[in-house]
Amino acid sequence: MWVVLVDEPGYPGFCRVVWKAHAKEMTDLAADERLRLMDWVWRAEAAIRQTMRPAKINLASLGNVVPHLHWHVIPRFEDDAHFPSPIWAAPRREAPARAWP
Repeated sequence: MWVVLVDEPGYPGFCRVVWKAHAKEMTDLAADERLRLMDWVWRAEAAIRQTMRPAKINLASLGNVVPHLHWHVIPRFEDDAHFPSPIWAAPRREAPARAWP
């Protein structure tokens, strides 16, 4: 398992939890592996919530561009450029500069 801090301007704290072995879908994993992966997603979420105090955490597992199992853990703030839409939508406003504490 890897937890990677993503360099996404305007979204400090954005992480990916990546399954090391190649797997395309959650159902490619055994039940205990799925539990372990989700445990790390929840750990990342908890750490971000405690550290950054976002308004919301978005969790996403897309993999359309990179078909390798990973989860996005994205802290969201009411003044971010896309809130309340997904960060992949068109921006709604210009966001203030925000840095990881």
